[in-house]
Amino acid sequence: MSASPLIGGRGLDDVLAWRAQGPVRVREFLADAQALAALLPPGGWLLNMCDDRYHFAVGFVAGLLAGKVSLQPSSQSPETLQRLAADHPGTAWLGEKPVDVPGLPGTLFPEPAALARPDVHEMPLIDDERLVAILFTSGSTGLPQPHRKTWGKLVLNGRAEAAALGLLQRPLAIVGTVPTQHSYGFESTFLVALHGGCQFAAAKPFYPQDIVAALQALPRPRMLVTTPFHLSALLASELPVPPLDLVLSATAPLSPDLARRAEARCGAPVHEIYGSTESSALASRRTLDGAAWHPLHAVRLEHEGDTTYASGGHVEGRVPLADVIESCANGDFLLHGRHADLVNIAGKRTSLAYLNHQIGALPGVVDAAFFLPDEAEGGEGVTRLAAFVVAPTLDARTLLAGLRPRLDAIFLPRPLVLVDALPRNATGKLPRQALQALYDEMVGRHGQR
Repeated sequence: MSASPLIGGRGLDDVLAWRAQGPVRVREFLADAQALAALLPPGGWLLNMCDDRYHFAVGFVAGLLAGKVSLQPSSQSPETLQRLAADHPGTAWLGEKPVDVPGLPGTLFPEPAALARPDVHEMPLIDDERLVAILFTSGSTGLPQPHRKTWGKLVLNGRAEAAALGLLQRPLAIVGTVPTQHSYGFESTFLVALHGGCQFAAAKPFYPQDIVAALQALPRPRMLVTTPFHLSALLASELPVPPLDLVLSATAPLSPDLARRAEARCGAPVHEIYGSTESSALASRRTLDGAAWHPLHAVRLEHEGDTTYASGGHVEGRVPLADVIESCANGDFLLHGRHADLVNIAGKRTSLAYLNHQIGALPGVVDAAFFLPDEAEGGEGVTRLAAFVVAPTLDARTLLAGLRPRLDAIFLPRPLVLVDALPRNATGKLPRQALQALYDEMVGRHGQR
């Protein structure tokens, strides 16, 4: 049996996290986790719903020490939690507020004074083959699906990402705008701290002023782990951004224009991570260096027909990918959109990612998304694209006029619906179910065209 340390390459007196009260050392973190482990209810599954990143981290490790598997859904709706509890008998929750799901036991994260912290003198070891977490897809293209993660693979994951971003040579203090339950936030704020030498901030800021405050509270060198949605809002706020040493983005394509503006404002290179809940992080790139992605250490990509499979390194098994991928001779690869994003209307092809880029580039557009409904409309048997747009100073006619030079007429949205906001989740993604509900409400009920 092989085993890996709970936190790699760190002494017990090294700083691991930053809370409002100041730095937290590895020894103190482990003491908190051991104290919490003794308070958790019985059962093999722990639904970790903590928003505070430090609380999540302590809860995850407490679950490890108590023999539990961490369940990490992308949604915390009562329906999702009920389904999880039914699929995993013996589930208990951990959170900062009560969970309103009948029959689901749980624990409120205790106040610091309530924790009887033991003395910590050594680093725990965890069996590499042990199942320690189940992460769930975001539901961008359907119902969330579970994906099992073993400890040894998560350790390799943290090391591989840290190496790709140069963090092993220069560890950074991390502020993240994404939930730790989500695979991107889990890997890029938590795992790179446990096994990449970095430190993480407890805060999970969302609004620009909160992001700025969280960054100001950290020492340099520091890093912002975020999404195009959050990054765009931060730059649009025109607030002074504290100097950064690295910006990392994922969950959606990052435009070169946004990356260029971010580098100028933040004084730091902007990198992206590519991956999925199924595969974990697979590749990285600096956005302004070009379109090619560089695979993380030991990751292999193989093509069979139209499907690309990832394996090797920290990837659990051999995982089919949802994206259209073109491998390059030097081992890098190019992304050409998701299979589910490909649109074929009247024999003409494009992708939703391309359409979203075109409409998002129109002056005055704050946010926008194309959507291909489930049902065909009208008598011609052709499903027409819809688009939802946040553009407070524009009308639909002006927007369509701006799109006509950019798109083939068959891809112009019918309807184009102006909305106050898009139903993005905490990572900035637009789950298909949420867009379908918006379509049913705005188009189906009101017949907008």
